[in-house]
Amino acid sequence: MNTKNESILVMDFGGQYTQLIARRVRECNVYCEIRSYKITAEQIREGGYKGIIFTGGPNSAYDENGPKCDPALFDLGIPVLGICYGAQLMAQTLGGKVISIEENREYGKTEVEFNTSSLMFHSAQEKSICWMSHTDRIEEVPHGFKITAISKDCPVAAMEDITRNFFAVQFHPEVQHTVEGMLYLRNFLYNACGCTADWKMDSFVEETISSLKEKIGDKKVLCALSGGVDSSVAALLVHKAVGKQLTCIFVDHGLLRKDEGDQVESIFRKQFDMNLIRVNAKDRFLGKLAGVSDPESKRKIIGEEFIRVFEEESKKLGKIEYLCQGTIYPDVVESGAGESAVIKSHHNVGGLPEDVGFEGIIEPLRDLFKDEVRKAGLELGIPEFLVYRQPFPGPGLAIRIMGDITEDKLEILKDADAIMREEFAANGLDKTTGQYFAVLTGIKSVGVMGDGRTYDNTIALRAVTTGDFMTADWARVPYDVLEKISNRIINEVKNVNRVVYDITSKPPATIEWE
Repeated sequence: MNTKNESILVMDFGGQYTQLIARRVRECNVYCEIRSYKITAEQIREGGYKGIIFTGGPNSAYDENGPKCDPALFDLGIPVLGICYGAQLMAQTLGGKVISIEENREYGKTEVEFNTSSLMFHSAQEKSICWMSHTDRIEEVPHGFKITAISKDCPVAAMEDITRNFFAVQFHPEVQHTVEGMLYLRNFLYNACGCTADWKMDSFVEETISSLKEKIGDKKVLCALSGGVDSSVAALLVHKAVGKQLTCIFVDHGLLRKDEGDQVESIFRKQFDMNLIRVNAKDRFLGKLAGVSDPESKRKIIGEEFIRVFEEESKKLGKIEYLCQGTIYPDVVESGAGESAVIKSHHNVGGLPEDVGFEGIIEPLRDLFKDEVRKAGLELGIPEFLVYRQPFPGPGLAIRIMGDITEDKLEILKDADAIMREEFAANGLDKTTGQYFAVLTGIKSVGVMGDGRTYDNTIALRAVTTGDFMTADWARVPYDVLEKISNRIINEVKNVNRVVYDITSKPPATIEWE
């Protein structure tokens, strides 16, 4: 896909909603990418971006040590939209004034009045609810700007310089609480930037396959196939491009869900006629992980061991030039591609050893969010049950077992997780819940079973609703379903005497526990 003609730059100033902004732009069928605020004006010019969006951030625009953009970018003739901190930075940089608010700070849902003659707010309501979150505000707008929105406590809720196509909003249009936020973003993307909304999955699939054919040529590819949607779609894209030049290595590291290894082998051998090698490596992985409790160490160990297995298998197959992985965009960004805090490394990003032993890495999904990957999977003809199967982390159950990993702990978690999945499916919750799983917490507590005292394991259940996996809310699972899951786990799984339910959203938590 020729993204250069239809690309928006999301400039990351460390805001918690950076990925969500990018996701919302993609929902408008416009390609975008997240880059650090340190990107130079020259790099922006070379990138051929049609527009720039400044994200929010935790700093103050008037702080000398706060993150600043290259001021020369305002001379490139590219439309710019500043959001929250990004709005204040635009004002401060271009000669306006930003001050700290001692009183009447705005947080949460706020009624805002709009000038609907503004390009940004064309066809919008004159009054609407927006999401505010700021302790500073724009006190004076720069020369050439006019105020286009106000709230009770914010005299500059939005401003614009229509001559230069500069726009700024104090609120967050990307969050669902801003009622008409998507309209404001579409106005910026289509009317200010002139985007034509050509970022669609059918063209992505077609052009990615063509690109892979050209890149791979007559060389061979080894694919890290886990059976999850990411690696499955990545493998199918390569398979469509080069056919039997692709060999899929399915590493059964013993950390998969119950019976999953057999299911994966059956689907890809019989249904898709792929070259598939299953490596039963449970003992090898458990040996490497013995006594390791730190989650980052687990990820690094598993990531490196994956590569070692591939190297060994590739030697048996002859020369293999490329390694294909199912890395997706949230993996890249959460592993530190932008300025937001590094949340966790991913085994297929941060965990890669330098001496991978291949000519190169192929990551055909590196630019996609999870729901875009699913759309690509459907375009490729992958059955819905596989496309919409539960997301599963590369390190598997290793990061759903708190503390060190043993075979006994694995069996406990596999059985508990299987019960949860069975009951969700039986009650139709598998279709309405974004992700759900069990966690072995590493906590033991006192219980009474029969007439005796027990001191056994605690299982936590986690279920979230989400559209993009960037933010998530805990799922309101009916009490009777939770009760049945709890009763079944206590009665059917040995060495468990307590079940709890996680009611934390993302943020502040992540979806996974580690």
